[in-house]
Amino acid sequence: MRLYRGTERAVTTVSRPVKVRVGAAALAGAAALAALTGCSGLEYREGICDTGEYPALSVGGTGSACFPEGAEPEAGFARYPEGKVPQEVGDEWDVYWDTHTLDDNGDIIAAPDQD
Repeated sequence: MRLYRGTERAVTTVSRPVKVRVGAAALAGAAALAALTGCSGLEYREGICDTGEYPALSVGGTGSACFPEGAEPEAGFARYPEGKVPQEVGDEWDVYWDTHTLDDNGDIIAAPDQD
């Protein structure tokens, strides 16, 4: 703060570098706040399988595995019924298959207790 001669009025001057630092700190704070609170429109959703793969259900259980497109699932696994294939972790069908499975005939049954 400076006092000019002949006046008793205090005048505050702020140099340009200080203004730039304050502006940069405000922008950094806003970016950190956005990162910590998340952006509702940019929610990350994890896919069940990678690109070029499809999910298959463990017959008689609730496990699953991913297999390359064009390849048949290994023994003990079956393709999910059409229209009931989970696409993302936590989606409707992913949750559904936590309590259901397929029997040896391909029929949907209640999953065995997972105690």
